Amino acid sequence: MYIIVVGAGDVGYYLSRELLTQGHEVLLIERDAARLDRIEDELGSIGMKGDGCEAATIEEAGAERADLFVAVTDGDEDNLVSCQVAKYRFNVPRTIARIGNPKNEGLFKALGIDVTVSTTTLIMDYITKEMSKPPLLKRLSIFQGGEREIVEITVPPDSTNVGRRVKDLPLPAGDDLILIIRKDHEIQVPTPMTVVESGDRIVAVTRSASEEELHRIITAASV
Repeated sequence: MYIIVVGAGDVGYYLSRELLTQGHEVLLIERDAARLDRIEDELGSIGMKGDGCEAATIEEAGAERADLFVAVTDGDEDNLVSCQVAKYRFNVPRTIARIGNPKNEGLFKALGIDVTVSTTTLIMDYITKEMSKPPLLKRLSIFQGGEREIVEITVPPDSTNVGRRVKDLPLPAGDDLILIIRKDHEIQVPTPMTVVESGDRIVAVTRSASEEELHRIITAASV
């Protein structure tokens, strides 16, 4: 298949690399020439500098013969416009758009985008399914190569971290909190100023090597 990818960030880079590995013809559109040069040093001459929202750029990319058009920039608006131009002006059979804000998913589908991908929605769907399952610390997902994982840890009432702000938690280097699920099932994306409460279910990204340390830190009891 001939596949056009708009956006040479991490998602665009890894997607293009995997598609090439599978034998597809790929063209990667990116505004940032320096970023495109770095990718082409590794993947070969697959890039085209330009604005993926502009019809002239999409036409130059050969959209009329494309089998699939994928927009994975950081901007929902850019991804929507790119896919619409590809679909309705150049009749690309299938369009896929990355969505940062899951609230935009209905709009994208209403406007004819064939497939939408929201990382937030995917993670939340998984967490919702896992909410009722023990134990205290659960593996929710294994990252490629087994080096990083998403884990969930419940904060016990006697934890030294109750009342602390997220920025003050002594987390292992490289570990990050991505979600907090409150007792009433309210789900928050933590900020540095978010205060940890008893019973919080903390969803974190951790290295496999530091998983036990993270669990010990979060659940540490007051003396």
